[in-house]
Amino acid sequence: MSGQSGDAGPVEVEPMPGYLDLITRASTVMLGAWRDCSSCGLELSKRTLLDNAYITWTEIVLFLFSAFLWTQVRRGLTESLFQPLAQWCRLLPKDAAKMPESAWKLVFYTMSWSYSTYLLFFTSYSFFHDPPSVFYNWQSGMSVPVDIAIAYLIQGSFYGHSIYATVYMDAWRKDSAVMVVHHIITLALISFSYAFRYHNVGILVLFLHDINDIQLEFTKLNIYLKSRGGGNHLLNDVLSNMGSVSFSITWFWFRLYWFPLKVLYATCVSSLQSVPNIPFYFFFNTLLLALLLMNIYWFLFIVVFVVKVLKVKEVNDVREYEEEEGNKAAAGLLREPRAENKDGDAGHHNSAQG
Repeated sequence: MSGQSGDAGPVEVEPMPGYLDLITRASTVMLGAWRDCSSCGLELSKRTLLDNAYITWTEIVLFLFSAFLWTQVRRGLTESLFQPLAQWCRLLPKDAAKMPESAWKLVFYTMSWSYSTYLLFFTSYSFFHDPPSVFYNWQSGMSVPVDIAIAYLIQGSFYGHSIYATVYMDAWRKDSAVMVVHHIITLALISFSYAFRYHNVGILVLFLHDINDIQLEFTKLNIYLKSRGGGNHLLNDVLSNMGSVSFSITWFWFRLYWFPLKVLYATCVSSLQSVPNIPFYFFFNTLLLALLLMNIYWFLFIVVFVVKVLKVKEVNDVREYEEEEGNKAAAGLLREPRAENKDGDAGHHNSAQG
C-alpha cells in the first residue's frame, strides 16, 4: 500500500494484547486494508518503492564492506584465538572443529544484543514498553538517528556475511537450508525497513531475537568444554544444563510471546492507526509472519529436546549431520554426558530482525 504519513501523535500506552486479541484484530484490520486497496498491484508497488525507499550508494558500499570485514574478522579470530584455544583445552576433534563457530557467534551476538538493549532501555526510546510508538510521527524519507543507523549497519552486514558463512564456513546441519532462508528474510527485513524508515520496529525485532543466540552458543561451548581432555568437568556440565533451560524458556518468552504480541500487533494493527495507507504494509507483515513461522519451526526442535530429557534418554540432535559408521545420521540439539554416549551439539536459532 502507498501513502503519506499520518498526523497521529503519541497516545496513552495501550496494554499488551493477548493471542486471541492479536488474531482477531490483526485479521480484521488486514482484511479491511486489503478490501480498501482497490489499486494494489505491481504498478502501485513500483511507484511506492520509488517514492518511499531511501538508501544511498554510500550506505550500500558500507554494507558490502562491513559484510566482507565480518568474514575477515571471523577468519582472523578463528585462526589466532579460537582454534588455539580449542587445542589448549584439548577438546575432542569434532568439538574442536565446531567450537570456533560457536565462539564467534557468542562474541557477536553478545555485542549486538547489548547494544540493542542499551538503545531500548537506557535512552529515550519507548519502543519496548509502548510498541505502537514505533510508528508515531513516521514520515517518508525521515532521517535515521545515528545510534539506530549504527545498529542497522552492524546487523545488516552481519546477516549478509552469515548467508555466505552458513554455506561455506559453518558445519552443515539439517536445518541449514532453513537458516539460509532465515538470513535472507532477515536481511530483506533489515534492508527494506531501513529504506522505508521502519527502523524503530527493526530495533525491537533484533532485541527480541538476539538473546537466544547468546544462550545457544554459550550452551554449546560448555557442552564442548565439559568433555575436554577426555574427562567430565562438572562446572561446564552444570552451565550447559542451565543454558539449555534458559534457552528454552526465553525462546518462547521472547520469540513466541513478546514478538507476536508486541511487534506483530504494532505492525498489523497500530501501524494503520498512526499512518493510514502505510507503504508496503502487506509486504513487511508477510516477512514478519514468515519469521514467526520459522521461530515456531525451531521451537519444535526444542520441544523434542525437552521430551527426550524428561524421558531420560540420550538426546540426539535432530538437526546436525554426522558420520556414523560410514552413514550420515542425525545428531543432536543437546547431549547428555554419558560414558557410553557420543558428544553432541546444541540446537540452533537465529532472529530479525527483521
